[in-house]
Amino acid sequence: MRVFKKPALILFLNTGFLALGLSGCSIVGDEPPRQPTPDFNPTLDVRLTAKQVTVPLFEGPLTDALTYDPEVLSGDATKVASLTDSYLGPIIRVRTGERLRVRLRNDLDEQTIIHWHGMRVPPEMDGHPRFAIEPGEEFAYEFVVRDRAATYWFHPHSHGNTATQVYRGLAGLLLVADDEEDAIGLPAGDCDLPIVIQDRLFDGSNQLVYSHTGMMMDGFLGDTILVNGQPDFQLSVATRAYRLRLLNGSNSRTYKLAWDDSSPLVAIATDGGLLERPVERDYVTLAPGERVDLWADFSKYALGTELTLRSLEFKGADFGMMMGGHGSVTGPANGTPMDIMRVRIDRQESENAAVPDTLSVASRPLVQDAVNALSPRTFSVSFLMHAMMGGQWGFDGRRFEMNGVREHEVIPFNTVEVWEIRNETSPVVMNHPIHIHGAQFQIIERSVSSTFAQGWNSINQGYVDDGWKDTFLLMPGERAKILIRFEDFTGQYLYHCHNLEHADSGMMRNLRVQ
Repeated sequence: MRVFKKPALILFLNTGFLALGLSGCSIVGDEPPRQPTPDFNPTLDVRLTAKQVTVPLFEGPLTDALTYDPEVLSGDATKVASLTDSYLGPIIRVRTGERLRVRLRNDLDEQTIIHWHGMRVPPEMDGHPRFAIEPGEEFAYEFVVRDRAATYWFHPHSHGNTATQVYRGLAGLLLVADDEEDAIGLPAGDCDLPIVIQDRLFDGSNQLVYSHTGMMMDGFLGDTILVNGQPDFQLSVATRAYRLRLLNGSNSRTYKLAWDDSSPLVAIATDGGLLERPVERDYVTLAPGERVDLWADFSKYALGTELTLRSLEFKGADFGMMMGGHGSVTGPANGTPMDIMRVRIDRQESENAAVPDTLSVASRPLVQDAVNALSPRTFSVSFLMHAMMGGQWGFDGRRFEMNGVREHEVIPFNTVEVWEIRNETSPVVMNHPIHIHGAQFQIIERSVSSTFAQGWNSINQGYVDDGWKDTFLLMPGERAKILIRFEDFTGQYLYHCHNLEHADSGMMRNLRVQ
């Protein structure tokens, strides 16, 4: 057993609602096995060492960063590969039904733990902050891959330093394949490309700059876009179709992605796997933590053509009369136009595959009549005022407690529910990407108050709500209804804002499935 301390007493005021933080009492958390289980018999056994590295990102001094250094202990070593010229963590490829063991070794100088973002794993394997390990310790994850083929990822989740650890490089991809995906013949091999998008800020010595204060309400925003850990990223492609697996791995920045020649973006999958059929968008909205897979056909372009993937302008946060900015050290505001990467068509190939009309039979399971019969369970974003700290985010007037679960956060196992999540705070309003651990869900309805319609209309046509999700954007004034069922495990999971600065400062709560 490990004993944790809750934070000291803090008083918050939320538009007439008085919320008390809990005092410095001790909490005893159940500690999962740290050592491998002898009878687990993994298909793939990998050690990931979280460590410091120096890397050449620019001309001049090397850049200090963090990485997950992989070592395959048993199984097919080709299933673990590093991104080319990148300090980011590896790509781990598995199939549904395989047994995965990952031994996290902490060679940092602070606590860390890994969360398998989007994966349905037992709660003790989910990376809850109460299981964070100390420097020099090792944590053995063991789970059966239950999820559909999709683009999942992994990153730290120790409370209070998740944002800075992700910012400095701790993130990797877990790509799951299955028979259904194999059968439709999507682009594979060198034509199946991960695209991890992150914004960063550097000083004159090529070092990452990071500062997080209570007044930085929009989280930390960089002025330099990295793709797969590289600045000024250029993708070399042939005249054929590709699968682009886009991950928004940024701490706080939302992207409104579009091609500079106005070609439509064809989405074939989201967080939880393949859509039933492809959908076209003029632009795609991607909040921190979200993924979307695109079918990108470059066969119509002449050799030598260059395209740019851009993030277009949109209206984001409104800080009212009290903030006046994002903080003293930060890049351009959310919604500022930015170039993401260049694509150059430089090779001729005769392959001319068309995107399949049908991608998956994993349909949305409930008819609207059944949805309408369910009373929504509601969660509301809160802005918690504090005289000393300016303000912090939470849910329903409460911030994170390591083991705290209120009655409203106790969820019945294997029961279909409708949740309504609301973002209607005042006077400070901004977008919040909401992430729920332990289950995939479907977005069944969105609406926005007329006060905030302008901001919502600047980005909502890029939502891809057609498939299974684990993370979604909630704009100022917006309400979303989701259909969710925790059908795999009982135990304690998390829901939180995936603006990582918000989560670290308390915009995170527990769910208890029982």
